[in-house]
Amino acid sequence: MALLKLPIAVHDGVQLSWVDALFTATSALCVTGLTVVDTQMTYTMFGECVIMTLVQIGGIGFMTVATMFYLMIGKRISLKERLILQESMNTNSMEGIVRTIRRVIYFVAIIQLGATLLLTLHWLPEMSWKQALYYGLFHSVSLFNNGGFDLFGNSFQAYADDTLFNLIAFFLVISGGLGFIVLAELYEYREKRRLSLHSKVVLSMTGILILVGSIFIFIFEYTNPNTMQPLSFTGKVYASMFQSISTRSSGTSTVDISELRQVTQFFMIILMFIGGSPGSTGGGIKTTTFAILICAVIAMLRGQEDAVLFRTRLSKDQILKALTIIFLALIMVLSVSMLLAMTEDQPFLNILFDTTSAVATVGLTMGMTVELSDFGKLVFCLAMFIGRVGPLTLAYAMNRRSTRSRFRYPEGKIMIG
Repeated sequence: MALLKLPIAVHDGVQLSWVDALFTATSALCVTGLTVVDTQMTYTMFGECVIMTLVQIGGIGFMTVATMFYLMIGKRISLKERLILQESMNTNSMEGIVRTIRRVIYFVAIIQLGATLLLTLHWLPEMSWKQALYYGLFHSVSLFNNGGFDLFGNSFQAYADDTLFNLIAFFLVISGGLGFIVLAELYEYREKRRLSLHSKVVLSMTGILILVGSIFIFIFEYTNPNTMQPLSFTGKVYASMFQSISTRSSGTSTVDISELRQVTQFFMIILMFIGGSPGSTGGGIKTTTFAILICAVIAMLRGQEDAVLFRTRLSKDQILKALTIIFLALIMVLSVSMLLAMTEDQPFLNILFDTTSAVATVGLTMGMTVELSDFGKLVFCLAMFIGRVGPLTLAYAMNRRSTRSRFRYPEGKIMIG
């Protein structure tokens, strides 16, 4: 925030308040992408580089960045630091955690540098090579880390029909949203020829959500003259897929989100609420949490005692944790929406959309954030922070007392339904 307030960080004549600087810094570090000022028109290259650095740190995690520096200077990773890394990477075992961090760094470097090269070559005909290289690097970092920031002012609406750009963007957002553990397992698949249950659930749910989202958005917006109707058939397919993939937590778009039909906007709220996958750069309740909920509901409707995924029984603890995460996230979205409905003069759907985008750290907006009051901006900063840290993690951190009881109460029966 302090760096963004420096005179070197903003263009001459631009007055940036401390609240706006805080909002931008929080949005970047929480890899959300919501903005209250135009990034390109407000910030100089120095300011944009600060934002890009915050997005990179927020995307791969502070502990990953710290471990990278430890490895570079040859410092040994202690047991305590390995335990913190295990928690930050959301893994079940501490075994091979440093090796996993190394691979995460390699994956991030290779994917982002490769995308930077491709985008630079793609933009060379319309920009100088310096600007093309800078734009390629900035947007590679933003897309892979699901940061949501762009330097065009209207996201990527000019590239809705651009095949190469769309393919690069799809790959960056999806690979960032899968999670580093899944990427590592995919890399090792040639040798081990097997995937963990976690990776199977993540890959299958990601594919299903992208496919279903693309189909529904394509149907809803096909005849909308303000979004997809002017595009070619290929452009309509690309736009449908881009908006569906963007709800993983990317925060970028190739159509004007505020011009989408209300049914599309509400459907995208649901997709944003689900978000990306554990251990990824994405937000939301996570694809695995949603998958556990679906399996639990199916098991209950069928009268089965166990919820099963890929011929594997899910523990009751996992189901209760998934329900807790969903409940806390819903409470967060509804509470912030109701609070902003009292303080902001906006249609409720706009408030609900942008609030879900903030809590799920997505970054898509219907244009409400630029009109927020200072109070609304501070509320969104808190929502983005809690959304990135996770409501369940925050609840655990605030309640350190042991929850184990020395006795159990008698079981009771309550009528449900």
